[in-house]
Amino acid sequence: MKISSQLLMLMPLAMGIGIAMTFQTAINSQLREYLYSPLQAALLSFLVGTIALAAMVFFQPAEKPNLDTLQQIPWFLWLGGCLGGYAISVSIYTAPKLGFLTLSGLIIFGQIVTSMIVDQYGLLGTEKTPVNWQRLLGGVVIFTGVLLTLQR
Repeated sequence: MKISSQLLMLMPLAMGIGIAMTFQTAINSQLREYLYSPLQAALLSFLVGTIALAAMVFFQPAEKPNLDTLQQIPWFLWLGGCLGGYAISVSIYTAPKLGFLTLSGLIIFGQIVTSMIVDQYGLLGTEKTPVNWQRLLGGVVIFTGVLLTLQR
């Protein structure tokens, strides 16, 4: 991949996701202490996020979908919210037990392995990108790093 000015601009934005996810997990883990379960903490987190997104969409100049448009969305595209609920709930439960570094490493490793499979076979409408030795080696290096984080 060629390093361009656009890529240099996108890299900090992508890194910001990792930063936000770490803070989100830490905040939601503390929120769990005030509520009675990881699911309740995740629900409150999603509720606040939904309100924030609704406000942003309301003020966004883009056209809003109508009921016909929503009915045409394939069923499996509605699963993103369920996957997000799983990710937030399980991170709230596991972060205090695994530690944030190990949790983050396992999340990243899971994303890399799944991304390689999605890329290799062009799943979910993505462009096929074959797995080569460099990509495979990157996954092995990250897994090794995760193993090293288990040593406390």
